[in-house]
Amino acid sequence: MNEAKIKRRGLMLVLSSPSGAGKTSISRRLLELDEGLSLSISATTRPRRPGETEGVHYFFLSDEGFAEMVAAGALLEHATVFGHRYGTPRAPVESALETGQDVLFDIDWQGTQQVAERAREDLVSVFILPPSTAELERRLHSRAQDSEEVVRGRMAKAADEMSHWPEYDYIIINHDMDESVAQVQAILTAERLKRERRIGLRDFVEDLRRGG
Repeated sequence: MNEAKIKRRGLMLVLSSPSGAGKTSISRRLLELDEGLSLSISATTRPRRPGETEGVHYFFLSDEGFAEMVAAGALLEHATVFGHRYGTPRAPVESALETGQDVLFDIDWQGTQQVAERAREDLVSVFILPPSTAELERRLHSRAQDSEEVVRGRMAKAADEMSHWPEYDYIIINHDMDESVAQVQAILTAERLKRERRIGLRDFVEDLRRGG
């Protein structure tokens, strides 16, 4: 049996962090560097904004359509944020995994818990921590896009979000973005080599034992 016949089932890579810890920057860099990684596209009930494309930025649904997907178990996770519903459709993710494509999720700890309940064997979860509370606050201020009141709210929420770190497979302390990206890449490399994800490996080994 030729080694090329060993295929791999894709995995779901979840990155979570409190706001300002660097999750979005790390995610963007990973997607630029790794052609085998694609971003999960969420469904939402919020109105489409100018420049947004159906199936590229979001799948835009009515409240009724979203409720039907929830009832049918067609979402891997879902939540309500600022009065609008968001969720991850199961079908496109499952299709990607079957072809060996890995899917990146940018979701919080609640979404991660839901994905773990529905598809734990495909999940690789990473929580990104800031190096200190002071540095997290500095990063939030440096973005210059939030008021002082919003920054205080994000800092208060961060303490609760960080309490969920033990629920994740891997923890990265984001001192430096390049180093953190390299660490996630190392996690991906190891997880992609896991025995249970490599389809055809048993036959390959048996062929080796027969002298093939």
